[in-house]
Amino acid sequence: MAQDLDELLDEVENKFCRPDPWRRGMGERPTDDRKPAEAKETLRSTTFKKEEDLDSLINEIFEEPNLDKKSFKLKSKSSSNTSVSTSIQGLSKSCSPVYLSGSTVPCGIGTNTSQRACDRLRCTACDFWIVSYNDYMWDKSCNYLFFRNNMPDFQKLKTKLVKKKGARAYACQCSWRTVEELTPLQTDHQLRWVCGKH
Repeated sequence: MAQDLDELLDEVENKFCRPDPWRRGMGERPTDDRKPAEAKETLRSTTFKKEEDLDSLINEIFEEPNLDKKSFKLKSKSSSNTSVSTSIQGLSKSCSPVYLSGSTVPCGIGTNTSQRACDRLRCTACDFWIVSYNDYMWDKSCNYLFFRNNMPDFQKLKTKLVKKKGARAYACQCSWRTVEELTPLQTDHQLRWVCGKH
């Protein structure tokens, strides 16, 4: 009986415990009437076919026209019912250097040759997008708590906005500025604002 049990354990170990490439979908198991060389050739051709299929799928993805304009649905981690629609875009561009300006200067991507005010600013301190209001300036009574409690609601912020032609009022949750002329952002060392890419 002990010998039967040993044989049974050996059979189970050979069948289930040792890696067997034939069982992992790599090809058909050779039967006794096939030669080992034929079995190896079958394994090679099956593996090669799978690699060809994978290569063709990858090439198909990269050859897809207008891939950057297609829209894909991504599931949110917080809830299985909600989904976020996002588009895959090409490389985003950043302002270099980043400019702030009054309302007379157009907004867009700022460069040395095209001096435009960045309208995609983000604060690295409070992680808020910067809001800007043309032809307004901030009242001198503004303080940190005002912005902390009222950002980004314009209805609440407008209580401290004063009309001023040619000015532009910028603010995040922790900092605020009124700018009238084209000014490189790097000149104001207190602001922790960066271009959030266009």
